[in-house]
Amino acid sequence: MTESSTIAAAPANQPQFLGHPVGLYVCFLTEMWERFSFYGMKYLLLLYLTKYHLFSDAGGLDVLGSYAGLVYAMPVIGGMLADRYLGMRKAVTFGAILLCLGHLGLAYEGFQAYMENGAVVRDNQAIQVFYFSLALIIIGVGFLKPNISTIVGQLYGKEDSRRDSGFTIFYMGINLGSFIATLLVTYLGETYGWGYGFGLAGIGMVLGLIVFLTGQKYLFGYAEPANPKLLKEKVFAGINKEWLIYLATLPALAVIWQLVQYNPVVHSTLIGLSFIVLVGIIWFIVTQCNKEERDRMIVLIILTMSTVVFWALFEQSASSMTLYADRVLDRNIFGYQATAGQFGALNAFFIITLAPLFAWLWFALGKRKLEPSTPVKFALGIIQAGLGFGALVYGATHPNDAGYVAAWWLVLAYALHTMGELCLSPVGLSAVTKLAVPKVVGVMMGSWFLATAYSELLATQLAKLAAIDTNAGEVADVGEALAAYTELFSFLFYVGIAVGVFMLVISPWLKKRMHGIS
Repeated sequence: MTESSTIAAAPANQPQFLGHPVGLYVCFLTEMWERFSFYGMKYLLLLYLTKYHLFSDAGGLDVLGSYAGLVYAMPVIGGMLADRYLGMRKAVTFGAILLCLGHLGLAYEGFQAYMENGAVVRDNQAIQVFYFSLALIIIGVGFLKPNISTIVGQLYGKEDSRRDSGFTIFYMGINLGSFIATLLVTYLGETYGWGYGFGLAGIGMVLGLIVFLTGQKYLFGYAEPANPKLLKEKVFAGINKEWLIYLATLPALAVIWQLVQYNPVVHSTLIGLSFIVLVGIIWFIVTQCNKEERDRMIVLIILTMSTVVFWALFEQSASSMTLYADRVLDRNIFGYQATAGQFGALNAFFIITLAPLFAWLWFALGKRKLEPSTPVKFALGIIQAGLGFGALVYGATHPNDAGYVAAWWLVLAYALHTMGELCLSPVGLSAVTKLAVPKVVGVMMGSWFLATAYSELLATQLAKLAAIDTNAGEVADVGEALAAYTELFSFLFYVGIAVGVFMLVISPWLKKRMHGIS
């Protein structure tokens, strides 16, 4: 089918709620609970490793980088399998099941590490369960993440002016789950026990699976397999292709289980995967696209590559910014002593409060033909990510008597990062569905997350520049720690400004090659 026959008539055939297809809200709630589990554990991960299992900063960041890199790389494979075989509904369902198992597995924490004769004694069995649980989450996200976003794109006609605002609403669902989770899951984990926090995250994922299964009738067949008969073809021993895909995750789990423990191997693996994907996309552009499709795909590749810089800055939130909050920040806000992980909720809070404003702003400017082009929005997003670190650098010059920085500077940094995210991320998801050739939209959505995977690895490598020797997760010298973080944040400030301005300069060239797509 052509794209027009697949999605152009969608709005007329679907029941609407608050001006959008009901299917959008099914995806909204599914992704809300999936993000509840994902972000809840994400902001606990580094603190858990450094304070409970007594990993060094560098060791904990390597695990975080391996996990985050793989979790964003797997959507490339999940997108391909959904496009060619499973369809988006089956892929999302299977991914959600794996996520439920993985998040619940994290609740097993084992005994707390301790020092003995100058060496760290850890519960290696519990750590291996932890790594295996991460592997389940990584593969689960691979099946769910690109396909739930693609379903949203299928619910709108290509020229539907509500498309960007629909993705922004969907993005609010992501962040509503993130906001609730980061407040509750991190509080439980840091205050009452890590297993309680991880366990609550797992319960959230179970709720997400229930929502998706009960709301599938509102997807109107747009998420079904392209060729259902192909899935039923027997391969060997009476096993059909659908079940072969499911069973193939078992050896994949074993591989990911090992990979997540070795950051250099993950780095090399992602380089190899990116090379294969890039060669495939270039081959497709050269041999399968006309000039207009080719130009749009090239623009999409450039935009996707620019996101590496943005996310490398933005994703400091779960690494250096979380350690910053734990070690050098005065966390008292109006008499409430927040935990370090809870500051991660600021991003979601600002998205929930500002997303409606941005959705209205793009729509209002669009009606007046004043809406910035997608490349300009990307440039603004990257610049604001840099400015967020500028706020932290300035705040470091005004510590209190004990040497700690006021929490409001971190609040301001999150506000700037969030405004940058709202300029780039939901618009970027929409751009993938608009600029990509229909037959490879799942692959391009996966490639979007592959670029994010590199930025995740890059983010943790950058954060290691401010790695500090600690005693059971506690710093000995607050001033020294603050100086290390300020040096890192200064560098990130200049990088964000420079790359953002460059994207702003080339935006007219990019817009011309989008051939009418804004």
